Amino acid sequence: MSFQTPFTALAETLTTRGYAAPTPVQAAVLEPEAAGRDLIVSAQTGSGKTVAFGLAMAPQLLDAGGAAQPTATPLALVIAPTRELALQVSRELAWLYGDTQVRVVTCVGGMDASQERRALGHGAHVVVGTPGRLRDHLERGSLNLRGLAVAVLDEADEMLDMGFREDLEELLDATPEGRRTLLFSATMPKPIVALARRYQRDALRISTVDSERGHGDIQYLAMAIAPADIENAVVNLLRFHEAETAMLFCATRDNVRHLHASLTERGFAVVALSGEHSQNERNHALQALRDRRARVCVATDVAARGIDLPSLSLVIHVEIPRDAETLQHRSGRTGRAGKKGTAILLVPYPRRRRVESMLRGARIPAEWVAAPGAAEIRAADSERLLAALLAPVEASEEDRALAARLLSERSAEEIAVALVQAHRARLPQPEELLAGDAPPPGRPREGFEGSAWFRLNIGRRQNADPRWILPLLCRRGHVGRSDIGAIRITANETLFEVPGPIAARFLAAVQRTAGDDNDVEIVPVDGKPREEARERRPSLTARKGPPAPRSGPRPDRKFERRQGPHRSR
Repeated sequence: MSFQTPFTALAETLTTRGYAAPTPVQAAVLEPEAAGRDLIVSAQTGSGKTVAFGLAMAPQLLDAGGAAQPTATPLALVIAPTRELALQVSRELAWLYGDTQVRVVTCVGGMDASQERRALGHGAHVVVGTPGRLRDHLERGSLNLRGLAVAVLDEADEMLDMGFREDLEELLDATPEGRRTLLFSATMPKPIVALARRYQRDALRISTVDSERGHGDIQYLAMAIAPADIENAVVNLLRFHEAETAMLFCATRDNVRHLHASLTERGFAVVALSGEHSQNERNHALQALRDRRARVCVATDVAARGIDLPSLSLVIHVEIPRDAETLQHRSGRTGRAGKKGTAILLVPYPRRRRVESMLRGARIPAEWVAAPGAAEIRAADSERLLAALLAPVEASEEDRALAARLLSERSAEEIAVALVQAHRARLPQPEELLAGDAPPPGRPREGFEGSAWFRLNIGRRQNADPRWILPLLCRRGHVGRSDIGAIRITANETLFEVPGPIAARFLAAVQRTAGDDNDVEIVPVDGKPREEARERRPSLTARKGPPAPRSGPRPDRKFERRQGPHRSR
């Protein structure tokens, strides 16, 4: 199927850029029933949305001959949630309309506002920007929307999540009632529906989201990891996949900063993107990824919005996304334009059930696999090295002369070994992940006379296992493995002991690190728990003999919440 657009210049530009056929969302907005109408479009990230709305608004920008219509004020307004996305949209619209004399002006935070005002003053057909900066230009009088013919809200759900509702409403209220409104959103929560109802008329609903899976070109993998092993697992995944470009998602800028420093120290070519970076720093980081000076990007959710890296083939959710929508937005950075991508969730053992529920709700068939160990990585390294060395090459005379000199001084085996060692020396070392080396529950240890016992609010029903409980306790309590004695796992909790002399220090460290694992609670236990303690009390029907007499009067349950002397009759 070809692009069914009446504008020859746009069709030729698309062909020149290698667009042989429209994507589903592009084809949908070009259907006759969509012509001239307001649109509500649900489409995944990476589905060609920018070209889609660029084509959809062409009738409002071009005359019958395909040239830009004369105008004193903007004809189209595109609002995007982040600077990166706005800049990306602006670049794509600029090349799409490059042969039509349509002028595109970008207005985003972090750029020179006075330069933007001058560009607006010289005239623009299309204005692309972020809500806050566009509102600022509107209130200062440098942005005139009275002649607007079409407004586009790109990733509208994300803009509402980021708190831009008032900005969007002020911008749309400043536009004529007869304008078209094109609303693009990967999801359709109630606030989006309310926004559409207020600002659209007889909107056509278009959805190209695959209901059976989050993204057709993405393989989802989930890995249950000991909480203390998350960083080591990241290292091993980067080494095992050797992706051309990989993106790692963290929940906070502090975690981005920490992981970036850790990977840099290990020898990875890595950049960081978070709210604490200036626009200039962000531009440098993205350019380093595009020209291959960096291969790994550590980012927060908001900072990564709108980033388009064609070479991105691996996404790692270092910290679990807050919901299925965030999972799909993050993962949608890869698997674009028909290319395959991999999205990996690193799941701390206690949170596996929550992640399984999230995946079921999003209808994402993730495969649960083990994280690669050091042995697997070395095997993969060997295969990659053999493939590289056995590939045909064209050697210059200078190369052959150097090879002959090497062979005259060393044997072929010695040269091959040196070559392998030189290759391995360039690679960060893989990490040994935690194995099942925790002490068996209940095993007595020397030095634990007069030990103190603690309770962990995780048991077998939460997938408790000594392999990850032990490192968690060491990390939270700032102790070594030898300082944890017996571990008793029951259905809903885990009891463990530490030597008496360090109990106070252990408890103080646990309380200081309470924010590290919000779902995990560690509290001291009075005395020593009984060895024969059952996981649950026997049912009443299992008891023999009459029930034991009560030690006091039976409370009158009907009145036990009442106060004062007239509590019962």
